[in-house]
Parts: sequence; structure tokens; C-alpha cells
Amino acid sequence: MSEAEPTKGHRPGARERNRAEVMAQIMTAGRRALAEHGADGLSLRAVAREVGMVSSAVYRYVASRDELLTLLIIESYDAVGAVAERAAAGGGSAVQRFVAVAMAVRDWGRAHPHEYALLHGSPVPGYRAPDDTITAGTRVPAALIGLLVEEYAAGRLSVPVASEGPPVSEELSRQCDSVRDFFGSDLPDELVLRGVSAWTHVYGLISFELFGQFRNSFEPADDLLELQFERIAAHLGVQS
Repeated sequence: MSEAEPTKGHRPGARERNRAEVMAQIMTAGRRALAEHGADGLSLRAVAREVGMVSSAVYRYVASRDELLTLLIIESYDAVGAVAERAAAGGGSAVQRFVAVAMAVRDWGRAHPHEYALLHGSPVPGYRAPDDTITAGTRVPAALIGLLVEEYAAGRLSVPVASEGPPVSEELSRQCDSVRDFFGSDLPDELVLRGVSAWTHVYGLISFELFGQFRNSFEPADDLLELQFERIAAHLGVQS
């Protein structure tokens, strides 16, 4: 083993621990700023004050407001992704697991409304999420569509007949290839498109609830969302 190669029992030194502690404080202050001012009101200067640092010092940890936003986005995607993956790994039928994943994402959003809004609310002016966010951002759709892939691979899912209308274009079929490549699956176009529809339908319902669109109608929305999630799963063709 070369001197530059880390040992298996490596323990972080004092400098590493200090940096990790400061970064944790910065992230906590960033989340608090999201709750108080929204993503477009996030300011590194305010975050620095929150953690007791001068503005110039915080730049040794986070290069810009956009970098802090990116870190917060990845952290939030990973948090809700972990919740979805645990639900997908639970017992029960494919329908029960699909509903469990959707309800878990909904519960996470209710518990973390500002982080949910950061991921799925209005775009932050002047900010464009970098590719660094993609891996974390695929965890929830991978959990949902992964159930579809699993059922199809096991022969428990028949290919639905495409709805009436124009056929799938070559461009759309090519785009479906990216989903097939991601899962290493030969899902037909129609199943890929139904999976994408299910994913967006789930998030549409959750967003309607969290952003107050069901006010004075479907409140509380527990029964509505659970029923709709079951119907989405049925539309996919998974078995109860």
C-alpha cells in the first residue's frame, strides 16, 4: 500500500471533523432560511450571520448561493428518496407497495413543506440546477417505476393496449430508451409512458394538497389520495 492510499480504518482528523460540523451548521441555517424566506430569499450573508461567521469565511465552505441551493436540493432529494425506497422494499402486493411509496412521499412533503417546495415549487429566479442533482432526483421515480419493472420482469404485468390516437413518435420512443437503459429493462413504450404518467400524477396530487389546491373541498385529503394512488396503480396494470 502506498503512503497516499487511505487505510480501511481511517478516522477523520480534527480539521475534517471541524469542517463537517461547520457544513452541518450551514445546511441547518440554509434550511431555516428556506422556511423563513423561501428559496429565492436565500442569502449566504444571512446564513453566515446565523452560524456566527463573517461573510468572507463562509465562502471557504460554500462558493455561492447557488452551490448552497444545490446542496440543499440534493439533501432533500436524498431524504425523500430514502423514504420512498424503504416503502418500496416493504411487504405486500405491488399495488400496496405502490400506494405505500406514494403515501410516504406525501407524508415526507407534509413534514418538510419548504424542502418539498424547493424541489417541486416555483423555479428559483436565476438558478439552474446542475447535473449533480440528477442522481438524487431519480430516487423517487426509480422506486415507483421500479415496481412496474419488477412486475413486468416477473410476468405479472401484461402490456396494455395503447390508447386511441397518434402512434408514439420516433423521438418519444427514443426518449423511452433512456428509461429502459436506466432500469436495464425491455419495457415496451406504452408501459414506460404509463410509468411516467403515474409518477407525474402522484406528484400532481401531492402538490395540489401541499400547495392548498384542495382547500375547502378535499380536506383532509387522506382518503382521496389513497384512493387515487390505488387507481393509478390499477391503471398501470399491477395486481392487487
